[in-house]
Amino acid sequence: MTAFLWGVLPYLAFLSLVAGLVWRHRYDRFGWTSRSSQVYESKLLNIASPVFHYGILFVLVGHLIGLFVPESWTSAVGVNERAYHLFSLIGGTAAGALTVAGIAALVYRRRTNAPVFKATTANDKVMYVFLLAAIVLGMVAKLAHSTGTGYDYRTTIAPWSRSLFRLGPDTALMTGVPVLYQVHAVVGMVLIALVPYTRLVHMFSAPVQYLVRPYVVYRSRDPRRLGPRPDRPGWERAGL
Repeated sequence: MTAFLWGVLPYLAFLSLVAGLVWRHRYDRFGWTSRSSQVYESKLLNIASPVFHYGILFVLVGHLIGLFVPESWTSAVGVNERAYHLFSLIGGTAAGALTVAGIAALVYRRRTNAPVFKATTANDKVMYVFLLAAIVLGMVAKLAHSTGTGYDYRTTIAPWSRSLFRLGPDTALMTGVPVLYQVHAVVGMVLIALVPYTRLVHMFSAPVQYLVRPYVVYRSRDPRRLGPRPDRPGWERAGL
């Protein structure tokens, strides 16, 4: 079981991710979307959606730093283990709480708005369960080992995760990891495997070009500002 969970399952999840993305792009390109339900309700969505997206972004950044920035790097810049633990505990808990609040608001919106609820699919429900489970388990694991310097996952989980990219998973590193962290890791891998088959697929087509594109210039159609619209020839004048 140890060899499967920490030496096989990560690659199965990655294979599902890549194969699913290729399949989705090839055969369901028009379904590659978040399937926005804003047309049914926008007031609560305009609050819940930014809360969730900013929260999950902070969670992802925190995981990238925790798993792929070695302890020697932070020590080299003067950040000791105690300071790193406090920053990870406070920042990670705040990001997780923000994400959970966004998910809770989105689920409440779907459950209380009839048109939005009817547009909710079975894989949407599965996605919410695994996403919420991954976030909550991560928070619980962090808080359960918050005393002192906490659990130093940078000596076990982080080296294991980096060993996966070297195609030589060091499964022995995960044998002594607390159960909560292990369950969190397994649920996270399952969530990664499910991404291409849910609305989460839209994260791979995020409109990052919006950060550098020119401003959109809008022109008013108020006749008091533009004057009366002149007559146009052809079918426009004929009202066609």
